[in-house]
Amino acid sequence: MSETCVPILPCRTIPPVLDFYTALGFEITFQQRSPNPYAVVERGGIQLQFFGMKRFDPTGSFSTCYVLTDGVDALYESFRAGLKAAYGRVPVIGIPRLGALKDTTYGMRQFLMTDPGGNCVRVGQRTGEDLHHSPAPREAVARALHHASLMAESKDDPATAAKILDRVLESAEETPTPAQMLELLTLRAEIAFRLGDERAAASLLERAGSVPLTAGERAAARDALARLETLRTNASP
Repeated sequence: MSETCVPILPCRTIPPVLDFYTALGFEITFQQRSPNPYAVVERGGIQLQFFGMKRFDPTGSFSTCYVLTDGVDALYESFRAGLKAAYGRVPVIGIPRLGALKDTTYGMRQFLMTDPGGNCVRVGQRTGEDLHHSPAPREAVARALHHASLMAESKDDPATAAKILDRVLESAEETPTPAQMLELLTLRAEIAFRLGDERAAASLLERAGSVPLTAGERAAARDALARLETLRTNASP
């Protein structure tokens, strides 16, 4: 006996959702226009189903699902390339958007994306057996990054995340390592974009790009560097 669980997610209208997922490499395997709008998309072992609601507000959506994969890095790069080809750049704010790929404190390497229906699809790969949150780091900078990331992503509270990061960036008590400074500035720039402060975002990206890194530090900071590149593209006119 085997079972399969398929999420059925809401959206205001079906076509923009289908355009988004076809850009990601999904195939439309079913589409119904009447009596009720409905569609199914598939990619490999992933199947998502959608239904239309005329009065649905994507900005107020709480719909979400989790996709488990054994190749999260490859899937992320494929999604980035598809979105850039379809939209001209990788959308990082608003709806739709693609979040950063990063390691979590609960044994997952993951990214979050929000489709035109406002549905948050988490895509992750297990990196450990313990899926409980590890204790927050004790070191001040690492702790700030930990809490700011949770506020910006899981809690969707960029304003609080900005306050956490600003306290660290303005503090003289502890000096971040170059890799930490890159991550602090990159995350703060992304939050500035989300808060509508493009001037601050551009300044933060410039500072992040000037952080000196050794070859070893660049390898360890590969996720932050990739996100920096994506954000720079969005900052370009």
